[in-house]
Amino acid sequence: MLKTSILKAILIASVAFSGFANADADDNKKYRWKLAETWGPNFPIFGDASKNMARLVDEMSNGRLTIRIDSSNRHKSAFGIFDFVKNGQYQMGHSASYYWKGKDFNTMFFTTLPFGMTAPEQYAWFYHGGGMELMKSVYDKHGIMSFPGGNTGNQMGGWFRKEINTVEDLKGLKMRIPGFAGEVLAKLGAKPTNIPSAELYTALERNTIDALEWVGPSLDLRMGFHKIAPYYYTGWHEPATELQFMVNPEAYNSLPEDLQKILTAAMKLAAYDMYIQSMHESGKNLATIQEDYPHVKIRSFPKPVMTAIKLANDELLLEAAEKDPKTKEILDSISTYQKQVRAWTNFSDRAYLDNFDSK
Repeated sequence: MLKTSILKAILIASVAFSGFANADADDNKKYRWKLAETWGPNFPIFGDASKNMARLVDEMSNGRLTIRIDSSNRHKSAFGIFDFVKNGQYQMGHSASYYWKGKDFNTMFFTTLPFGMTAPEQYAWFYHGGGMELMKSVYDKHGIMSFPGGNTGNQMGGWFRKEINTVEDLKGLKMRIPGFAGEVLAKLGAKPTNIPSAELYTALERNTIDALEWVGPSLDLRMGFHKIAPYYYTGWHEPATELQFMVNPEAYNSLPEDLQKILTAAMKLAAYDMYIQSMHESGKNLATIQEDYPHVKIRSFPKPVMTAIKLANDELLLEAAEKDPKTKEILDSISTYQKQVRAWTNFSDRAYLDNFDSK
C-alpha cells in the first residue's frame, strides 16, 4: 500500500508539474464515461483494477473525468465488451484480449501464450520491446485502443476431478479453458469450452465439465472448486495473464490532452496494482488451501504429458504463423524478446530460487 501511495503521489505531481493540471478555462468541462467489464459486481482483483483506475482518474482530474463501471449483471454480456467499445456504447471496457480470438486471432497474443513470458518479462516486452506497437497495429483496424489492464501472474493449470497420469487421460476431457491453450488441448483430444466466471461452479458441479482453469489461489479459493475437484495442477498455459483496458478512440480524442494523460497513467498504475494484489492473495490463499483443505492434491503434470502439450503448442503456433504475416510478426517478436529477457531471468530469479532453501 505504501508503494502504491508513493506511485500515486508521483503521478499526481508529474501531471501537475507538466502543466496538465492547469487546464485552460475551455478545458474545465466535465466528462462522464461508462466502462463495461466482463466480471460480475464486486469481483475481487479483476474488478478492483477497474475501480482503482476510475478512482485515480477522478482524483487526478479533480472530478473533471469520472467513469461509471457497469459489471456483467448490468450490461448482460460478459463477452460483449469488444463490441460495446467499438460501437461507442461504452467509452471503455475491461476484459481480456484472448476472448476476442474468434473476431481476430491475433488479439489473443496480448493476454498470454502457453510457455510464454512471465509477468515482468511481458511488461518489459509491452513497454520496451515493441509489444504496445504491435497491439496497436492489431486493434487499430477494429477501431479500438487497447492497454495493459492488470496481470494475474502465472496461473494454475486447473482443477480436475480425476488425476491426469497420461496423455490418454486428456482425450474426451471436457474442460473450461480459453485462449490458445484450449486449441492445444483440443489437438490432444480434449474438449475445451469457455464459460463465464459466474457459471463455472455450477458447470463443474453438474458435470457439464470435468475440469476447469480459472486463475490461481488468489481467486480460485472463493469459487469453491476445491469442494468438487480435488486435483489442483500447476500451470503451463498462462504464465502471465494480462487483462486489458479498451478505449473508444473517438471518445479518447474528445478529451483534453491533460485528461488523456491522466487516463493513460491511471490505467498503467491500476494494472500494476492488480499484479501485486494478485501475488499477495495467491500467497495467502495457497497457505489456506494447504492448511484447511488437506484433501486438495497439488500436482504437476507428468513429464510425458507436458512434452506432448509443448509439442502440440509448437505445431499449432507454426501453422498459425504460416497462415498470417501479422501472426508471424507478433510471434517472432515474442520469441526473440523472450529468448533475450529469459537469459536474464535465469541469471537472476531462477538462480536465486535454485539456491534458496525455503524449508
